[in-house]
Amino acid sequence: MKLIIRITLPLLLLSMMAVQASAAGLSERVIEHTLKNGMKILMVERHTSPTVSAWIRFKVGSVDERSDERGVAHLLEHMLFKGTKTLGTKDYASEKPLLDKIEEVAQNLVQEKAKQERGDKEKIKSLQSELSRLESEAGKFVIKEEFADLYSRNGGYNYNAFTSKDGTTYLIGLPSNKLELWAAIESDRMQNAVLREFYTERDVVMEERRRSYDAEPAGRLWETFLATAFMAHPVGQPIIGWMSDLENLTRTKAEHFLKSYYAPNNAIIAIVGDINPQKTVAMVERYFGNIPPGKSVPPVAVREPQQHGEKRVEIIGDAEPELMIGFHKPTLPDPDDYVFDVIDMLLADGRTSRLYKKLVIEKQIATEVGSFSAPGSRYPNLFVISATPRAPHSVKEVEDAIYAELERFKSEPVQEKDLQKILNRLEYEEFRQMGSNGGLARNLTEYEAVTGNWRYLIEHRQKVAAVTPMDVVNVARKYFTRENRTVGFITKKLKEESK
Repeated sequence: MKLIIRITLPLLLLSMMAVQASAAGLSERVIEHTLKNGMKILMVERHTSPTVSAWIRFKVGSVDERSDERGVAHLLEHMLFKGTKTLGTKDYASEKPLLDKIEEVAQNLVQEKAKQERGDKEKIKSLQSELSRLESEAGKFVIKEEFADLYSRNGGYNYNAFTSKDGTTYLIGLPSNKLELWAAIESDRMQNAVLREFYTERDVVMEERRRSYDAEPAGRLWETFLATAFMAHPVGQPIIGWMSDLENLTRTKAEHFLKSYYAPNNAIIAIVGDINPQKTVAMVERYFGNIPPGKSVPPVAVREPQQHGEKRVEIIGDAEPELMIGFHKPTLPDPDDYVFDVIDMLLADGRTSRLYKKLVIEKQIATEVGSFSAPGSRYPNLFVISATPRAPHSVKEVEDAIYAELERFKSEPVQEKDLQKILNRLEYEEFRQMGSNGGLARNLTEYEAVTGNWRYLIEHRQKVAAVTPMDVVNVARKYFTRENRTVGFITKKLKEESK
């Protein structure tokens, strides 16, 4: 939460009163319903405008992938825009045999390439040519972007999706009288998704990987930093997958992952806006109720071993210096996680935060500072501090200055007035987030999926309010240690090194 607030006291008090009333009312206004197949619906009735936001959150993300299917959750996010047996195709009966033949050729190609130096180069060339020919032939049946066109023609907006370590979400805003269209499209997608143009889209994702990670020092730093911090737990692996992971992904693997987990029992739907809850439940039951459940997503059993020494990662590239420092920490519902929320806001939340005042304003050794918890929330993660040194100051200068501020937490208890300011900012942020249908739908699905109870929205501020100055001291002493940290930084490539 990086929010700079400049409002007058009367307005702040009015805002606080509004958010308190809103939060209190939310517990009564959220209507829950669970279908027999396990799908959970969270509804909030709002008649401020004739619109509705509908979010579907699948409780499966990149952390749930096996080592031989890394990148599949993100690739499926792309693929589920491609259509179904009735949408996105001119003639599925004629298209399907071609899709089957494409997969047969692609499987042979992947297997031959996996032999690496022992692979038959002529066979690989022949299979690539055949795959290209078949994809071109199958492409004649494809209707591009039919989902998006249908929604757009019916007033849809903010049609999107995203994949994280923790889950995969599909979202849309619509006129409220078009909600049944959403139910028809999304239930069809849940039952009848066709992963057409799979290998073409895999190439698109591979290019995305080259552009955003392989060719970008900042991208390389982030994924190498995480992979270094986590030796064993899959939360440290990139959501997009490593290049060799993508090269070995097949439609068969993706379909298995899809059919196993993208099912009603792993789905949470939030519908917020101009609705009649009783009629909405009946509609969702009608469209989604007969879809069979899939497998429950198993918990990740592996635990990250305790770190016993500092890890350092250097990325040399044609970019300005950057610094990241990460400390292993627990996630909710551990009480220490709420203390880190307090530390985060004290340390780097806005222009009055400790790091901003010390590094950016006073010492002028950095241009930007930030802090956040990453890379996911379902499993223990990192508290990350990031900073951009201001030339000619070095990464080491900035790093040492950050450690000095962290040491203050260990010896100087936070003042009660500073804790109160944090609560005020939290209340304002809650008010802002709940102000839009989409914002509330996102929070409902996110917290229901991660914590198992959307009421975290209400309880979070109460938990933070219980944090004491000594809690901050104890957490700082426990986690802000040399042996618990991973440090990553970019070193700018010198001109003579690039020749």
